[in-house]
Amino acid sequence: MKVRIGVVAAALAVPLVLVNTPSNAPSAAQNEVVQPDPAPYYWQVPGASERALKAAGFDVEHGDGGALQVVGDQRVADQLAGLGFRPVRHDTVYKDVLPRVADVGVQTFYGGYRTAAENAKRLTDAAAAFPALTQVYDIGDSWLKTQGRGGHDIRAVCITKKQAGDCALNPNSAKPRFAMIAQLHARELATSELAWRWIDHLTKGYGSDPEVTSIMDTTEMWVVPVANPDGVDIVASGGNSPRMQRKNANNPTGCAVPTGGVDLNRNSTFKWGGAGTSRCGETYQGTSAGSEPETRALEAWFKQLFPDQRGPGDTDVAPVTTKGVMITVHSYGNLIMPPWGWTWNANPNKAGLDALGRKMAAFNSYTVRAEGDTTGTTDDFTYGNLGIASYTFELGSSSGNCGGFFPQYSCVDSLFWPRNKGALLTAAKAAKAPYAS
Repeated sequence: MKVRIGVVAAALAVPLVLVNTPSNAPSAAQNEVVQPDPAPYYWQVPGASERALKAAGFDVEHGDGGALQVVGDQRVADQLAGLGFRPVRHDTVYKDVLPRVADVGVQTFYGGYRTAAENAKRLTDAAAAFPALTQVYDIGDSWLKTQGRGGHDIRAVCITKKQAGDCALNPNSAKPRFAMIAQLHARELATSELAWRWIDHLTKGYGSDPEVTSIMDTTEMWVVPVANPDGVDIVASGGNSPRMQRKNANNPTGCAVPTGGVDLNRNSTFKWGGAGTSRCGETYQGTSAGSEPETRALEAWFKQLFPDQRGPGDTDVAPVTTKGVMITVHSYGNLIMPPWGWTWNANPNKAGLDALGRKMAAFNSYTVRAEGDTTGTTDDFTYGNLGIASYTFELGSSSGNCGGFFPQYSCVDSLFWPRNKGALLTAAKAAKAPYAS
C-alpha cells in the first residue's frame, strides 16, 4: 500500500524470462515512455515528516518499526539531500533471482511469480479440479479491457463445501463470509502468491484436515488473487527486473511510465479525495471517486457479498451481530492495519477490530496499527459502508531477501505462508461474529 516518487522505474538491463509472454500484456508504447532506472534502493530518511515527503512527491514507505523510507535511485537521494533531508541507503529493491526449474508451459517471471494470464488459468484449473468446493466469477473488467486494448477479466473464487444456495452473489447468504483480495498494487508480488497458498490449503485440505474441513462446512471464503491484472502485466514485462508499476494501466494525466496510472487503493468511493498526491504521484486518486473499472468491480462485488450492517454516520457502530471479515493484502511493513485510514480518530469498533487483529498477529507477529493518512482505501470502504471487520495486511520487512516489493520467490513458502496461515484461518473462523470476541 504506500507511495513512491515519479522518477523511479524498473527497467534494468537483465534478460526477460517470461515463458510465453501473454499477448494482452500492454506495450511500453501503449503506456508512454519508460524511463530506465539503473539502481533503485530503499532510502531511510531519519527525522523526516511523512507529510513533507509525500507533499514533495516521494515514494514513501513504512519500514520496520515505522521508520520512513523513500524508494528511488541515486537521483532521488540527491533530491532528498537538496531539500535538506539526510537519506541513508537501506537496501536494494531487487533481490537475487534464485535458480528454479519452471513448470512446463507456466508463465512466470522473477524466479516463479505468475503472470496475470497464468493466475486466470489457475483459477479455471482449480474450479475444474474441485467442482464441489469452488465457484469462479467474472466480477468486472480491467481498464485496458474496457478500452478494447486487451486487458483482463477480474476474477473471484468462492471456496466452501457447496450446498444449495451457497456461493451466490447475494448478500443474504446462509453462511458467513471471509473475503480476501491481493495484488491491488501490482508491484507487491508476494501478495497474490499468498492468496494462492490460501486457496490451495482450503481446496486440497478439505476432508483430510479437520480444521479446514470444519471451516469449509460452515463458511464461504472468497478470494480475488489479482485485483490489478493490467498492472501485473506491466510489472511482469520486466522479467527478472520487474517494473515497479503500483497503479493500474489508465493514464489520464499523460505521465511517463511507470508513474502513469491511478492508485486503486486511493480510488474507493468512501472518503475519496482527501490525501492524494499530484497527477504523476504514486497515490494519484483518479479523476473522481470510483473512476476506475477495477474499483467499481470490487465495490459492486463487496456489496453482493455483504449486507450493509453499519449506520451512515462516521461514529455509528457496527453491531455485535455483524458478520463478515475482509483482508486486503499489500507489501510491506509487517503490519495488520484496521480502519480508519482517512482519519487518525479511532473507528467506532476499535475494541473489536483491535482484538481480532491481535488474534491474527499471534500467528504472524505483525504490529496491529491504524494509519490515518490514506483516503479512498479498500478497507475503509468495506468497513465504512458495510460494517464488516476489515484489515490491510502488509507482508514482509523492509530489507533482506524476503523484504520489500520484490522478495525472492522462495520466501512465499519459507516465510509468508507459514507465518500467515494461522492468521487467515483465524480470520475465517471469526467471520460469523468478528466483533463478539
